[in-house]
Parts: sequence; C-alpha cells; structure tokens
Amino acid sequence: MKNFVFIYKEAYLLDLLELKANARTLTGKGPARRLRREGRVPAILYGPGAEPVMLSVGVSDVEHALKNSKTSQVLANLVIQNGENTVRSAMIKELQSHPLTGTFLHIDFYEIAADRKIMARVPVVAKGKSKGVELGGLLQIIRRELEVSCFPNQIPEAIEIDITDLDIGESVHVNEIALEGDAEIPTEVNFTVLTVITPKGAADDEEEGAGGEASEEAPEEAAAT
Repeated sequence: MKNFVFIYKEAYLLDLLELKANARTLTGKGPARRLRREGRVPAILYGPGAEPVMLSVGVSDVEHALKNSKTSQVLANLVIQNGENTVRSAMIKELQSHPLTGTFLHIDFYEIAADRKIMARVPVVAKGKSKGVELGGLLQIIRRELEVSCFPNQIPEAIEIDITDLDIGESVHVNEIALEGDAEIPTEVNFTVLTVITPKGAADDEEEGAGGEASEEAPEEAAAT
C-alpha cells in the first residue's frame, strides 16, 4: 500500500455536550431498578486520582448525547447536582444495554483532562475503489474501529484509508497507518485492518482447474512408463 489518508477533526473541550447528572448513595439491584423505572440510568464516574462518584442520568439526556456527539467517542461535561452543581469533563467508557430491549442498564464515565491522553474508538473508512475489487476481488474490513491514544481535543472523526492501489491478496496493517500530531495507535501486534480477498467461487474454480490439469497429465506419464 502506498497512500493512506487520515481525516482529522478536532472536538474541542469547550464544545463538549452538557449532560446533567444526580449524585446517588443507594446501590444494588433494587435501587437500580427503581431508577430505570423513573427514566434514569445508574452510572459511575471515576478517573486517575479521584474517588468514584455514584450518579444517575436521564435516559433522554443520554440518547441526546449519543445522537449529537461529534465523534464516535462521546465526551461530555457532567453537571453533577448534589446540593450544588459541579462540572466534571468525562467520556462514556462503557454503556451497558439490555440485549433484547436495548434499555440502558449502566454507564461508566471516565474523567478526562485536556493535558491527559485517553483511548478513543475511531471508525475505519475505506476510500475509493481498489484495483483488486475492479478485478473481481472482495474488500473485507476486518477492524471497523481502531483504538487511538490522543488528547481529548484531538479525537479523529475517522481514519480514512485510500485503497485505490490495493490488489487482490494485499492488505493494510495497523503499523502502516500514520496518524497526525500526537495521536497514535498503540498495539503490540501488527494486525490486519482491511484486505482484498479472492471470491470463494473463483478460488474453488482455480483449485478445480489445477486438479483437472493434474489428472490429465497422469495418463500421459503412465503411458510414457
């Protein structure tokens, strides 16, 4: 591969979504169920050097944040109401949902700071039509998201890879993707991000053709002996 295009879009901390949250003291399944019946989601806020804070947030507020986030990684200013309002910047680290109903069950918020890198999930987008696909190959995107280490105001909108020169049997590996600025993809394994493969039917035809040639040659060899 020769050309990789990295689309970079900043999400400034000043532009973070506002998400109202209430401090809570009761824990366990019973209080959590009551919160959900009231249209709220149990949550926790934690981060380096800070004590965890038990919270609850409104379902509609969470839906609004998910819909209007500028990046795939949701960042928000949590306005925590506990007698007086305090604001803590955070990212949604984990959002648990019911597998059948989709109901929000629990949210983990991770506190962020402008001068501290975070791990953000960034979508992978293939750009262009590879010459391998034009020859009948199939594009297979193996990793649709990559974890990027970056500052909160430098989360990329997407990692866009130009696949124009990618031929059948060729792949793009993670170490071939260079990011801008201080952003990086930390990994110990140079895994495949996307590849162009031979269609299954075509591969079977090639194998059958090779087998047919071998069977045709066998009688000639036998006759020669």
